[in-house]
Amino acid sequence: MRVVLQRVARACVKVDGAVVGEIGRGFLVLLGVAEEDTEAAADKMADKICKLRIFEDADGKTNLSLADVGGELLVVSQFTLYADCHKGNRPSFVKAGSPQKANRLYEYFAERCRGYVDKVECGSFGAHMMVELLNDGPFTLMLEGDEKGIAR
Repeated sequence: MRVVLQRVARACVKVDGAVVGEIGRGFLVLLGVAEEDTEAAADKMADKICKLRIFEDADGKTNLSLADVGGELLVVSQFTLYADCHKGNRPSFVKAGSPQKANRLYEYFAERCRGYVDKVECGSFGAHMMVELLNDGPFTLMLEGDEKGIAR
């Protein structure tokens, strides 16, 4: 499982011009699923993301989590995080999970995050989406589960 996480002041995702997910202060999560990923990997990634302390406290230190600041999550499926560009100029996506598996784990991941965060919005799996965000910082992290599913 791979994630690009951006701390945002606000973010939204649109399909055919209509907003399907929108948040205020929180995280935009671009989530990629590999064929070998499991629910255990999604659990560990959700735990890691929802417990990350990357919001500033009163002293200006990144010491607060989403729950500490009443933050929100926007989760967008992003199979292109598994692009392999080593050969030629056209990316290969053979390492990305099948659409059925990816959608199931994407929905599972979002539901798991709802255990930590009051507002979790999602994009529309498989649709052509337009994502808008105001990156706060900017603060962007890349996370990847290891062979045991542990997010690092």
